[in-house]
Amino acid sequence: MQNNDSQAPENTPEATAASEAMQADLDALKQRVAELEAGNAELRDGVLRERAELENQRRRLQRDLDQARRFANEKLLNELLPIYDGLERGLAVESGDIATVREGINLTLKELLRIAQNNGLVPVDPLGQPLDPERHHAVSMVEAPGQAPGTVVSVLQKGYVLNDRLLRPALVAVAKD
Repeated sequence: MQNNDSQAPENTPEATAASEAMQADLDALKQRVAELEAGNAELRDGVLRERAELENQRRRLQRDLDQARRFANEKLLNELLPIYDGLERGLAVESGDIATVREGINLTLKELLRIAQNNGLVPVDPLGQPLDPERHHAVSMVEAPGQAPGTVVSVLQKGYVLNDRLLRPALVAVAKD
């Protein structure tokens, strides 16, 4: 019997060339897939390294911020230590007249105010000025002949501003209408 099947494999040079071309294309595609997989692995490693570096930077920044917060007042407190020492020495003196004690307290207060001002603290003393509700808190209204209504006639407690931001309003008495 003879095979008359038109689908039978041919061993012609064209078929062999086509098969070799397909094999070459297949090999080229396999090589390209391997190259892409290697590139993908490199990119994945790069991304993982970048993530790790970002996490390390975040941790370092957090540690630096924590340190800055913990020691932010170090300079101020170091400046306050001589005042503390002066007060202790003043309390240790058992003899002395009232004038000497007042002079020591006055010097200590001046030094304390100097340090506070060097660190951005400014007192608010509005005596004789119009009431400013942003910086003053009126606690009473009093008769004050010769004063314009709404004028601060006495300061019960000074206010303070820290670096242009109100820290504590001044407690004042204001002239009545």
